[in-house]
Amino acid sequence: MQYQEFLKHIYQKYSGNVKLELDRMQNVLAEMGDPQERLNGFHIAGTNGKGSVCAALESIARHHGLSTGLNTSPHLIDYCERFRISGRETCFQSILDLFHRYEQTFARWNASFFEITTAIAFQMFLEAKVQTAIMEVGLGGRLDATNLFVPDITAITSIGLDHVKTLGGTVELIAAEKAGIIKPSIPVILGFIDESPRQVILDIAQERKAPAFVIGKDFRVDNVTTGRQGIGFDYHFGDLQIKGIRSNLSGLHQANNLAIAITAFILYARKHGIKLSVTKLRKALMTINWQGRMQILQRHPTLIIDGAHNVQGVTSLMQSLTQRYPRRKFVMIISILADKDYKSMIRLLCQHAKAVYVAQNGSDRAASVAVQVRQARRYLSNVHSAPSVAQALSLALQKTSPRDIIIGGGSLYTVGEVLEYYRKPD
Repeated sequence: MQYQEFLKHIYQKYSGNVKLELDRMQNVLAEMGDPQERLNGFHIAGTNGKGSVCAALESIARHHGLSTGLNTSPHLIDYCERFRISGRETCFQSILDLFHRYEQTFARWNASFFEITTAIAFQMFLEAKVQTAIMEVGLGGRLDATNLFVPDITAITSIGLDHVKTLGGTVELIAAEKAGIIKPSIPVILGFIDESPRQVILDIAQERKAPAFVIGKDFRVDNVTTGRQGIGFDYHFGDLQIKGIRSNLSGLHQANNLAIAITAFILYARKHGIKLSVTKLRKALMTINWQGRMQILQRHPTLIIDGAHNVQGVTSLMQSLTQRYPRRKFVMIISILADKDYKSMIRLLCQHAKAVYVAQNGSDRAASVAVQVRQARRYLSNVHSAPSVAQALSLALQKTSPRDIIIGGGSLYTVGEVLEYYRKPD
């Protein structure tokens, strides 16, 4: 079975049977020998920022000499992106071998695409003998397939209104779902979360006797700066102060994500008798491998891609862009999913736009181009449409000057298609 054949098979046979429950996943993993029970590591949830925290943890752990398994979702271009062993994407054949070995189990329990992907990750990390597994929650937390993992440390990066049909229509309901990853006596780290949803999480942590570490209270960052090479900040946690940290990640919001990752690793290191090296930490934060987040693909004109795909994410993106490029207007290439609050997202994106190119991305969940164009034209007249992200990007590149700044985003699907276009040979 070749790569495209595998993807077609797994999507067609397993992607339509999504159920937010854990019984099915428990049965699958039990037949596999419960590989997740023999892993150590981190479990990260949150509306935004969880992928960045996971990627930072991978880099920090590796710089401290630990082998790592990183499982994230979704992928931007290639399914293999979802699995990294010590910083390297897993080869397709390894994934296929595990799929074939356990497909009868997957079929018997009618497992979903995401459950299969998560089960493969657990087994892969066990067989690779990774010392530290880093699992990103797919959706919510309480009933997510990753939640059968009992980690050393959990973290909830942020809470915003997203996936409201599934998780609930208030931030308090969403917070309760994400707090479902909190395990008895396992430390949980909280990013910047509004008071009401934060209290929901803290109450659940208290019930489960899980120590909670809250940004701004138990640890903090200050003196955050942004520049062409990334961000800088000072970090404080108890008696520990690390000044002048630099990271290759861009965006002011990343300082908070990195503080969560640093705090998580410090607690993990204490538990496992690992000595924290500030020198190694500094190097790790300058070499984080995380695509599609304020990522500059070219200059003259500048082309930036960002995976912000909800109101909270777009708000952070625009704050970072306007801080980095004051008084500038941007050329936007967008394609947003219909189940997002695309009206608010387009309003935020258009506030600092000189032109908008609306495209149809490859997701069957994408909002129609006509609907997005109509919404964008409420805020500016220079709005264009294209039948694909690649064509929108090509059109924008033809019409912009070398001084322009092009932003590609609105969804991770859009970001992936910009990356794919950019990587194709001329």
